[in-house]
Amino acid sequence: MAAKTTILTLPKEEFVHPGNRACTGCGLSIAYRIGLKALGSDTILIVPPSCLTVLQGLFPVASTKLPCLNVTFASTAAAATGMLEALKAQGREHIKVVGWAGDGGTADIGIQALSGAAERGDDFLFLCYDNEGYMNTGVQRSGTTPRGAVTANTPIKGKMQQKKDVPAIMAAHGIDYVATASSAYPLDLYDKIKKALSLQGTKYIHIHTPCPPGWGFEPRYAIKIGRLAVETGYYDLYEVEKGEFRLTGASEKLVEKRQLVPVGEYLKTQSRFRILTPEQVADTQARIDRKWGGYYRTNE
Repeated sequence: MAAKTTILTLPKEEFVHPGNRACTGCGLSIAYRIGLKALGSDTILIVPPSCLTVLQGLFPVASTKLPCLNVTFASTAAAATGMLEALKAQGREHIKVVGWAGDGGTADIGIQALSGAAERGDDFLFLCYDNEGYMNTGVQRSGTTPRGAVTANTPIKGKMQQKKDVPAIMAAHGIDYVATASSAYPLDLYDKIKKALSLQGTKYIHIHTPCPPGWGFEPRYAIKIGRLAVETGYYDLYEVEKGEFRLTGASEKLVEKRQLVPVGEYLKTQSRFRILTPEQVADTQARIDRKWGGYYRTNE
């Protein structure tokens, strides 16, 4: 097993210029900075319309030091496939192709192209930063918005549907590597990107990304809230490598302790959950307890 990255062994080279257009406290800006360190210089990014395009800015004043192809909302994975073929034709197959999209450009608008690429086994990494809504266009609900969250187009009762489980959908394609990560645990993200790059075929990493304006919390609490999501069992850190599922990092330790923080502690930190009833909170807790009960039994 490879040694885990620490703050002392993290590469010093930066691939993001100082300053960007992200909101204060944006979880994506953390994941992006650390993610690019893992990807390295021989990388081409494929990015659809999203908060990331805002963060990066546009040539010639982009904050990223890596080449980036901005594409249409639905075509991230298709464009990545085309880029792979173009590099192959030029004999430049050492260059990594990485799609990096939000939850809207992954779970909803972009899922058709991503599913097709995964079924073909095209050799690129797809990173989804999940801030659980269309934050760039005004905080509308997406497929990954949690049930009960208030958004601009679910203002009265909150979203009525459960969150779409995109990592499970990707794992069902039978690809060699699917993982979840969080911007609140950036070193875990770094190691998972490194592992993904060592494998062939389509790889997928889903990154939970706290969003202060979209979720309704003070920017200084982004990391605390991201960690609470994991500590409550609301969001799990895991890998599915060649069909084998295992919890990782902080989630693995929680199984050993068998003690989760009550999910209400996470929900009450964000104004988007302000209209949840006690019954809805209890239902969310029950769902987490059932899921983690399965984890405990598997670990016995």
